[in-house]
Amino acid sequence: MQFAPTRIEDVILVTPKLFGDPRGFFLEMYHQEKFQAGGIDAQFVQDNLSRSQRGVLRGLHYQIQHPQGKLVTVLSGKIFDVAVDVRRSSPTFGQWVGAILDDESRQALYIPPGFAHGFSVLSDSADVYYKCTDLYHPEHERTLLWNDPTVNVDWPLDSDPILSPKDVAGLPLDEVECFE
Repeated sequence: MQFAPTRIEDVILVTPKLFGDPRGFFLEMYHQEKFQAGGIDAQFVQDNLSRSQRGVLRGLHYQIQHPQGKLVTVLSGKIFDVAVDVRRSSPTFGQWVGAILDDESRQALYIPPGFAHGFSVLSDSADVYYKCTDLYHPEHERTLLWNDPTVNVDWPLDSDPILSPKDVAGLPLDEVECFE
């Protein structure tokens, strides 16, 4: 397993070792000791799976109380995964990092607590699996506007995205509740 900090060093790209042969493949998705050695000291308590069609954009979501770290991977398809730093005291506040995750590379992106998370689907459909460090608490969920010009995420979109009402109603960075 390889662990590579991104442009925002708290966000880490994880590349598993893939063992393949004519029958298929095997890989280790998560190994606590290896993750700790790679700079990710997180205890995961909830796993989620979502399926989305091409053009869907989900996010940018986070929980202001009970913040969640997330380990995101794609079981089938391809996405552009994004993390935005919403910690006001951070030197990278308001900055974003993105990574292509797909079912070929099998890479995962670790997004620590204090970041808004979202993704857009680049394939016909995508099954996105993610482990979370805290349970989901809908009353504490916040949504950063996906196309806030202050954050200026460079989404690889070829048309208007398919959004949920919650994501359409997201707030810009200067109005959304952030971490201190």
